[in-house]
Amino acid sequence: MAAILFRAKILMAVAVLLSCAAVVLCSFPATLTLERAFPSNHKVQMSQLRARDRVRHGRMLSGVVDFPVGGTFNPYLVGLYFTSVNLGTPAIEFYVQIDTGSDVLWVGCNSCSGCPQSSGLKIQLHSFDPMTSTTASVVSCSDKRCTVGFNAQDSSCDAQNNQCAYAFQYGDGSGASGYYVSDVLHFDTAGGNQSVTSNSSASIVFGCSTSASGVLQKTDRAVDGIFGFGQQEMSVISQLSSQGIAPKVFSHCLKGDDTGGGILVLGEIVEPNIVYSPLVQNQPHYNLNLESISVSGQTLPIDQSVFATSSNTGTIVDSGTTLSYLAADAYDPFVNAITNAVSQSATPVSSQGEQCYMVTSSITGIFPQVSLNFAGNASMILRPEDYLLQQNSASGAQLWCIGIQKSDGQDITILGDLILKDKIFVYDLANQQIGWAQYDCSMPVNVSSNTSTGTASVNGGSIDVNTSGSSSSRNEPFKLTPISMMLAFLVFAYQSLTFSYS
Repeated sequence: MAAILFRAKILMAVAVLLSCAAVVLCSFPATLTLERAFPSNHKVQMSQLRARDRVRHGRMLSGVVDFPVGGTFNPYLVGLYFTSVNLGTPAIEFYVQIDTGSDVLWVGCNSCSGCPQSSGLKIQLHSFDPMTSTTASVVSCSDKRCTVGFNAQDSSCDAQNNQCAYAFQYGDGSGASGYYVSDVLHFDTAGGNQSVTSNSSASIVFGCSTSASGVLQKTDRAVDGIFGFGQQEMSVISQLSSQGIAPKVFSHCLKGDDTGGGILVLGEIVEPNIVYSPLVQNQPHYNLNLESISVSGQTLPIDQSVFATSSNTGTIVDSGTTLSYLAADAYDPFVNAITNAVSQSATPVSSQGEQCYMVTSSITGIFPQVSLNFAGNASMILRPEDYLLQQNSASGAQLWCIGIQKSDGQDITILGDLILKDKIFVYDLANQQIGWAQYDCSMPVNVSSNTSTGTASVNGGSIDVNTSGSSSSRNEPFKLTPISMMLAFLVFAYQSLTFSYS
């Protein structure tokens, strides 16, 4: 699911200018009065200062928040990555899709219309009932935790019920709406010695959906909701950071094999090969400045303006998208370069506008390396399996198709799970940059929480899912029709037979 929320730009600049004008009308420079926590004419014992610091430090975690990961990028198995969160008192476990393309954590309410009641995955779905949680409260319109979301269109006011409300429309046409509640999020922390503590918690605001539409209604790959990891103020990462509970950085490493799973932590994965590129400022999503694309070391003839960032163009990192997408004007040069590079080793097959290739050996030795070159001299290397999808195999031949799709009618580039898998990704919001490195996500990683505890070792894992006997409609990419696929194999078999007797 291409979970990109296309938000209208609110007049932030006007608000800033008005506030600046207000300062200019007063005396300049403006003078602020600071109040001392301890009056200067009173002697304060060191023990009092230590006690005050202990109260503040008590809000900070002594380890790294570690979330389990399930699912896989493979659109014919799962087609999404998800995690579990424990909410309320008593705590209830909810399975939610990991989505860096949106901001808000939401789960289905007990009164939800359209929310699935069962899932084709091996997970038990739940709904949230604010009346049964002793720590839950509905967020009102005037609550400052609601008003901070107005500018990003993450929240609105349901005046009739005096509830902080939301209505999200995702890029695939699906939607969810409901109201916000405040309740407890329970989580585990990993310490430096790999010890796990399960008694950590924090009060957060999250969505309780009363309506779901589109693919969010389907049961074959259903989860309880979506965990938005965006950088706006209503995201969980921003809420925990503002409370001093967690650093303003998170990381993931998504396994690309069919077992799936991986690592998701609130903290910075520390790895020497990580390269960083600055985030494009004042954007609602994680936009990076893509400067060029290279195939086999040759830069493609694509005008750099194709990748420029605006309200509906640019390059976005989105774990809620299964495949990946290239700006329309960059797509054909990319596909042509791949086809030319394999002209002697693979048989091109075109079906319904999709470029595929018939091969009889490993794609690693046939298909070229691709490099996405970003600002800050940071390149992202793509292996063949990072831009190809295997469609089928028969008689010793394999059919692989370009998995990176064309963004029809728009110049937006989306780095989805097809590209994000098998790499460490660090979202350093404090320094406004994203880093990445190729990595085996089944291996442990060292994670820094930017506290005095140093680093913690976190292991990759997988939430078990059952995908047998079902096919995915959520995030389902193109598929060759059975007739065209059979014809492709017959043509290839005939060519191979002719060659062997010639």
